[in-house]
Amino acid sequence: MRIIAGNAGGIPLMVPRSLTRPTTDRVREAVFSSLGDRVIDAAVLDLYAGSGALGLEALSRGAARCTFVDHERQACDTIQSNLQKSRLEKAGVEVICQQARVFLSRRFPQSAETESPAIDRAHDLIFADPPYARDAELEGEITALLSDRALIDALNPNGVFVFESMAGVDLPLGDGSVWKLVREKRYGDTVVNFLKRGDCPQ
Repeated sequence: MRIIAGNAGGIPLMVPRSLTRPTTDRVREAVFSSLGDRVIDAAVLDLYAGSGALGLEALSRGAARCTFVDHERQACDTIQSNLQKSRLEKAGVEVICQQARVFLSRRFPQSAETESPAIDRAHDLIFADPPYARDAELEGEITALLSDRALIDALNPNGVFVFESMAGVDLPLGDGSVWKLVREKRYGDTVVNFLKRGDCPQ
């Protein structure tokens, strides 16, 4: 596994032992090819970050900042090591060792007084590859994440949410009022979904 392109292109990445199926180089290359110039100067959130490969790729390709979130200490330590190795540490880059939905609830709290967070706290790109997204028996976890208002608020109105899942797992997108499926790509048994907020400008 390596960073594919950009300032740190070619640098190999460490992978935590607990991460059994990291996003392959082929899938990452396809994802970033689809995103194109959206990555440049973007504020990025990498949920269930694992090795941090998606966020690191974004930083290497010109993203302005990235927040990596993973609940496993080994993964967080690996991300820190990969940041140092790739020399992508900079202001605006942070590694949060916390459950994804706990992070979202604390960073984007819901209250009667504020319907949505300040725009400068939200992100232009969000990546998520939850491990349970590969297990059809745990689709309830996916439903909880995708219906979480804090996740919606974490994405800027024109932002893109890239959600990776196992083939055969149907995303609970409902009528499109919360999330709109813009594009879906399949690579072997991996499906990459490009989503936008249901209220995004046309």
